[in-house]
Amino acid sequence: MNAARTAWLVVVLLMPVAALNYLDRQMLTTMQFSVAADIPPAKVDANWGLMLGQFKWVYAILSPVGGWIADRFSRRFTICGSLFVWSAVTWWTGQAVTFGDLMLARSLMGISEAFYFPAALALIADYHAGGTRSRAVGMHQMAVYLGVIVGGFGGYAADAPMIGWRGAFTACGVVGMIYAVPLVLLLRDLPRVEAEGLKSNPVRDAKELVTNPSFLLLVLYFTLPAMAGWVVRDWMPKVLKVRFDLTQGLAGFTATLSWQLAAIVGVIVGGWLSDRAVGRTARGRIFVSAIGTSLIIPALFGVGNAPTLGVAVAALVLFGFGWGFFDGNNMPILCQIVRPHLRATGYGIMNFVSVGCGGFADWGYGKLRTAKVEDNVSFALFAAVVVLSVGLVLLIRPKAEVRG
Repeated sequence: MNAARTAWLVVVLLMPVAALNYLDRQMLTTMQFSVAADIPPAKVDANWGLMLGQFKWVYAILSPVGGWIADRFSRRFTICGSLFVWSAVTWWTGQAVTFGDLMLARSLMGISEAFYFPAALALIADYHAGGTRSRAVGMHQMAVYLGVIVGGFGGYAADAPMIGWRGAFTACGVVGMIYAVPLVLLLRDLPRVEAEGLKSNPVRDAKELVTNPSFLLLVLYFTLPAMAGWVVRDWMPKVLKVRFDLTQGLAGFTATLSWQLAAIVGVIVGGWLSDRAVGRTARGRIFVSAIGTSLIIPALFGVGNAPTLGVAVAALVLFGFGWGFFDGNNMPILCQIVRPHLRATGYGIMNFVSVGCGGFADWGYGKLRTAKVEDNVSFALFAAVVVLSVGLVLLIRPKAEVRG
């Protein structure tokens, strides 16, 4: 098999894993009312927000560890081990009886899922050079959006007497554990030369990253829009259900399908534009990403102020299209500012800050809802944060690709 076909095969093999990663997360957000019927403390928005936040805080703390392990040992085994363990936890989530069980299950899922994305995106970047990198990462992220879309049907599954929320978690867990077996046999690490002949040194690696101004700017840029993204992903099913008096199933479906389909279009268009633009200027990916992120700003105002369901859906579509530009270019930009042996570690640190702050965003939004703060105020605050992020990304000074 030639190198190009192998490179795209890696992406294809990882797409089901990416879909399961977000399906297993997203289902819970569309099933709150069914889960709360079995586990009453989940009815309280502050408790629900805390649980969503706790997952992210655990995930964030372990992400740099997962990235460093993937850089220093095997991306392949890191990916497959993560898939198997989080799938086992997904199965166990369906057996939760108390709110404490649910909190523990989400913590364990945060630990196990933290190892996947740094390793997977770094492996894709290893196989894909600059000319196809944004499109390859974009294909992988498309699978994420598909996983969220399928998770959007979680409310319907939870309402179905023959499935229920417990049955959905059990089935997804079993599928993931089974897929991990052929995946470990089919994936291959691309041979990497130890950078400049240096042995692994986590302190030196961390110092190299945190003293790189462009990397620090990218961490902030990766974090600020993601805070709004987590709230839209985790809370929009409930927002639409309550604001427009929808059923649980219809609210989950509408909240996820609209912006995730738009994100698929955005990541395709943004990836194609980015791969073309970087051939003309090293800042091409940054410009494309900034354009997409700028679209998120009016989208958030639209979500917060929508007087009808149609307006809310239109705002979510704009949000998703801009998100695709943003999401598909973060790893490719990272490849332009850090050396290859630090890609997974760097992405792990980005996840640490971004997902950790996303946890506070989920928790904070739950507190705001409990305090009866209007959505137009809450989403205006998130929009202001995204405005800042656009300015920050334009300060990054990339090269065509950093080698080492």
